[in-house]
Amino acid sequence: MTKTSGGFDEELLTPKQVAALFGVDPKTVTRSAQEGTIGGVITAGGHRRYRSAEVHALLHPRNSSQ
Repeated sequence: MTKTSGGFDEELLTPKQVAALFGVDPKTVTRSAQEGTIGGVITAGGHRRYRSAEVHALLHPRNSSQ
């Protein structure tokens, strides 16, 4: 778990980790974040990170209309 500036504990993933989950290049993940497809946070050091819960929700959407 990573401590964020907001004081909440949450797991944050690197672009490389997210890319591995989706089977894409890390630059694709960064581009998707810039387009607003996936949300992210910028760390105090200027690095982009992604909330694990949000990433997993995109990987496994709950769709009951099948």
